[in-house]
Amino acid sequence: MTTRRWHVRSGRGTAARVVFGVTALFALIEAIYILLIVLGANTANGFFTFIRSLAEPLALFFPGLFATGNFHLDVILNYGLAAVFWLVVGSILARIIA
Repeated sequence: MTTRRWHVRSGRGTAARVVFGVTALFALIEAIYILLIVLGANTANGFFTFIRSLAEPLALFFPGLFATGNFHLDVILNYGLAAVFWLVVGSILARIIA
């Protein structure tokens, strides 16, 4: 009996993994931004400004959705919802593609 060392995969499965990987990366950027805000990172730091420049456009229409009066809670709710949105969209698109 011969075992095959290399398995041939369909391009659709690979494309689905790439799409989900990209959207998971978007959610990770949102989560890092939340952590930096909540933990009180220096806003003048280069890494913080880089993450903020990525996170704000990726949050789409979610910033300002909830206004509780507590800045940290607002960031957690608004950007956390954006992260969940990217994970859901990535999952749905990956299922459609695969």
